Amino acid sequence: MTPSRPAPSVRHVETPYLHPLRLATAGAALIATCYGIARFAYGLFVPVLRQEFDLDAATAGLIASSSYTAYCIAIVVSMVVTGRVAPRRVAVMAGALATAGTALIASATDTATLSIGVVVAGASTGVASPPLAEAVAHRIGPGHRDRVQSVVNAGTGVGVMLSGPIALAAGAHWRPAWIVFALIALAVTAWNAWAVPPDIPRTERGGAPSLLPTPLLAPGAVRMLAAAVAMGAASSAVWTFGRDIVITEGGASPVASTFMWVCLGAAGVLGAFAGDIAARTGLGRSWGGTMLALGAATAGLALMTGSSAAVIVSAAAFGVFYTVLTGLLLLWGIRLYPNAPSFGVGSSFLMIAAGQAVGAPLVGVASDLWSPVTAFGLAAGAAALGALLRPRSALGPGPVGIR
Repeated sequence: MTPSRPAPSVRHVETPYLHPLRLATAGAALIATCYGIARFAYGLFVPVLRQEFDLDAATAGLIASSSYTAYCIAIVVSMVVTGRVAPRRVAVMAGALATAGTALIASATDTATLSIGVVVAGASTGVASPPLAEAVAHRIGPGHRDRVQSVVNAGTGVGVMLSGPIALAAGAHWRPAWIVFALIALAVTAWNAWAVPPDIPRTERGGAPSLLPTPLLAPGAVRMLAAAVAMGAASSAVWTFGRDIVITEGGASPVASTFMWVCLGAAGVLGAFAGDIAARTGLGRSWGGTMLALGAATAGLALMTGSSAAVIVSAAAFGVFYTVLTGLLLLWGIRLYPNAPSFGVGSSFLMIAAGQAVGAPLVGVASDLWSPVTAFGLAAGAAALGALLRPRSALGPGPVGIR
């Protein structure tokens, strides 16, 4: 008698959790590429791009705003798609957009092509975050999730730090730098095609995926979304015109201003500790204090452009506080929507981009009408107002709502 074969369900049983390092490194690399390079490297190159394409501050800000607008559209699509399509496919889509966008910028010969490249590159960031948050929430053990989420999110600082030396090596020849960025994006896309899980079983999602969570606005969600808008508007000044202001107002050399950008990114890596900070001090205290610190760093960068040391300290402080704030919003969104982490993260990051989309052109207009220092002061004021929009209770250890 022929022995019966083992049931398929037994043969394919596997540990549901991945090693934290696998998703942490690949996810951080994708965030570094999409955010730190494809999206924020534009601000690093604003001075040379303004000369190359004869752009005034308002136009440069408008191009940056188009990137944030593309991000808003892309993240809505990603939030919907992530629950129904394998996270790996969505992550690869993000990498492909980053590759295409940076390649377009490298080949731009006019403002229209430059703008299209910035838009495509910006869209990659909107696609990247939700699938990574979904994968970490379901395929990393509970004891490591918050830390891995924070490490992945801190990839922004790595990308910013990496883009600086590349820009410095390229000098006025900015096109080769963007070609390198495109090659990096292509390699990271291939990495995530291997590292991100191909699918998340429905049993781990708690049933068949739905397009939107119920209720759509969890208790405390409006406060979180408003806080994200304020944070995005406040940060738009440094991300778009940070390097430009230290050159035009402080007379910094290309080397000094690029070094400032590298310090901003390097310090941003410390945002990987956002989860630990929130667990110790509570999300409310962490949010309010860090928003005030972000405003102080923004104002300090504008007011002390004549001092190289002060500029570097202010830029580094901004990098730390910005990354911590995005990490806190990530955790805030996941706690509000424990059964739909991609929606919680996507909605909060959508509002960051909405704030940046509004803030970047307004900072450009304010710079042209009054002065860059005044424009940065207005951005710092937005951060102070956003500090008031903190959650009403501390961050708990489990996936419970925060009001």
